[in-house]
Amino acid sequence: MSKILFRLNGAPDDEIEEVRELLAQHAIDFYETPPGNWGVSIPAIWVKEEDQFEQARTLLDAYQRERSNRIKNELLLLKQTGANKTFIDMIKQNPVNFAIHLVVALLVIYLSIRLIWDLGQ
Repeated sequence: MSKILFRLNGAPDDEIEEVRELLAQHAIDFYETPPGNWGVSIPAIWVKEEDQFEQARTLLDAYQRERSNRIKNELLLLKQTGANKTFIDMIKQNPVNFAIHLVVALLVIYLSIRLIWDLGQ
């Protein structure tokens, strides 16, 4: 009987591809289910054979620990070199774009509040 190994909801594409490669390298039979047209089904990677599930789970746990450490190290390196972009950096890079979006957002908020206020009177 098939078992869910890895849910695809919110997982980045590179991680999904690496999980596929990991399972293929170790000759673990698996299949994927898409989210479906209305998002009702479970997007996931399933292991076909129940006796391969424990091996797949062990491999996936080790992979995720390694990936977590790798991502943390990359982020730390970006912070140390000053190459990571913060929200303030993005505003400084394109202040006109930020100002336009801010004005539009404030206009939408104002019009929404004004509509409710007018309906209440």
